[in-house]
Amino acid sequence: MVLAYQIMAVAVGWHIYEITHDTLALGLIGLAEVIPYFACALFAGHAVDHYYSRRFFGTLAAVTLGVNALTLSALAMGLIGSTATASLWIYGSIMLTGIERAFIAPSYSTLFAIILPREEYARASGISSAAFQAGLIIGPALGGLLVGFASKTVAYSVATLFCLCAAIMIWSIKIKEPAPALNSPPVFSSIAQGLRFVFSNQIVLGALSLDMFAVLFGGAVAMLPAFIHDIYHYGPEGLGILRAAPAVGAIFTGIWLARRPINLHAGRWLLGSVAGFGLSIIGFGLSNSIWIAGLLLILSGVFDGVSVVMRTTILQLATPDAMRGRVSAINGIFIGSSNELGAFESGLAARLMGLIPSVLFGGVMTIAVVGITAKLAPKLRELELHQLH
Repeated sequence: MVLAYQIMAVAVGWHIYEITHDTLALGLIGLAEVIPYFACALFAGHAVDHYYSRRFFGTLAAVTLGVNALTLSALAMGLIGSTATASLWIYGSIMLTGIERAFIAPSYSTLFAIILPREEYARASGISSAAFQAGLIIGPALGGLLVGFASKTVAYSVATLFCLCAAIMIWSIKIKEPAPALNSPPVFSSIAQGLRFVFSNQIVLGALSLDMFAVLFGGAVAMLPAFIHDIYHYGPEGLGILRAAPAVGAIFTGIWLARRPINLHAGRWLLGSVAGFGLSIIGFGLSNSIWIAGLLLILSGVFDGVSVVMRTTILQLATPDAMRGRVSAINGIFIGSSNELGAFESGLAARLMGLIPSVLFGGVMTIAVVGITAKLAPKLRELELHQLH
């Protein structure tokens, strides 16, 4: 699914710019996806928790995303729409993708918990993180190669094939899902129940808030084109190297933690990894060499990988089975909003402070967030995973 989504993202960006030659049109791609995602995420979490079956929602999202890619392929070949309406077709498809994403995350989270015994959550989170980060590296590269050496149609078609494979894999999982309650609560009451659980649980809220603000302030990746052009004086190949660097670190971390999961001092590991991420971003902001910058971004990926695995494990263990879909949806809103707002914050801070000071500010604020979280959420700070089993 990650490969399919990343290939589509690259092809859509190229496709829309070919049509419009407008940078604002590129920015609207993210907006077209995030608005329906936010609008649907909480309702998707309720549906996954209360209606049979989790495999159905995951498969439906995969198949719909594949049909979406197939529609874009037909659009690229000129079989539907026209040049004048092509951008509307594309934005409509992107909006549908946002809805699909809203169902994919809670479906995956609940299937994860049904398939695995609780004692394997930490190890499995490492494997999951490594697979996800691999998709973040391979997907954009593959999408770019397909568009560059073949065509947008081929790229969309390959994405369709990956979606079909994902749907088959989801539906082929042999599990016995718990039957949903016969009398499901009203949808808004159910959503409110999920929100109350998150905001009343110091461990869950602390973990979500820590990750959200770390991404919000420490997201230097959005400023990489400016660093490449103005600081390192490299071409687009340098941008590709630096964009891939954090995911490389996260992949190796995921593989390592899958073999050697962290079981002791989980809260301190989580807080320490986010602080290490902030320090890496500060080092990146101070570096004058693209290679040193690359190493520091790899290190930031290592720390971020630890943070992701620990947060995922904590959320899986701390969330009741009947509420996994809703909590996963709320988690998606926290992380989704921080990614989008983090890019905006980085751009605004760079405009007000200058490029390098804005990155240093983000790193310092990330470390400050760790200190505040450690102070306000002592249960998270002192957490041991065995307390959640």
